[in-house]
Amino acid sequence: MWPRRNCSRANDERTVRLDMVRNQLERRGIMDERVLQAMREVPRHVFAPAKRRHEAYGDHPIPIGEMQTISQPYMVAVMIEHLQLRGGERVLEIGTGSGYQAAVLGRLAAEVYTVECFPSLAADARLVLQQLGYENVQVVQTNGCQGFAQGSPYNGIVVAAAAPFVPAPLQLQLADGGRLVIPVGGPEGQRLVIVTRQGDTFTEEKTVACRFVPLLGADLQ
Repeated sequence: MWPRRNCSRANDERTVRLDMVRNQLERRGIMDERVLQAMREVPRHVFAPAKRRHEAYGDHPIPIGEMQTISQPYMVAVMIEHLQLRGGERVLEIGTGSGYQAAVLGRLAAEVYTVECFPSLAADARLVLQQLGYENVQVVQTNGCQGFAQGSPYNGIVVAAAAPFVPAPLQLQLADGGRLVIPVGGPEGQRLVIVTRQGDTFTEEKTVACRFVPLLGADLQ
């Protein structure tokens, strides 16, 4: 377990976290109260590198090594809100990174699989999630461009890296009625795309502009 901390410091961290939700999320239009509450509760600073913890609640991504980042809080909230989770779903996350988004998902869905291609990041995220008691989150170390068929079908899939197009394997791992949220585009510009499955029909909706690291995978070249 994490060592016991000074109560004053813990209260300060909670105050900053509540300010983050109020100023960065609610004021920008995030309305799903379950998402807002999860982000009030998950200690984002615990997932940041020690030398970056003072930046944990800032309105920007945080580098975590391997040229990866913890996404900006607002973008985490936007992507998860688009999944429209109600509590009983099975969700796949591509790009575990630090494990922060997986922790938020773990408070909103029944079962979460999160896939990370870098062994060091997968190991660190798995340890933090275990220490925080997220028994419904499973970290899998593998390349995520093909998804994770063993856990499918998924009611929701969220991809924390940009692809030039929506990978077909991810669409096919959606359950009927499921939603896939993924940044699509290249270095010159990306849009968050929501894919909804109805039977064998997939509909796409382009939403906000965004900027993510590329999704690694030879099949995307």
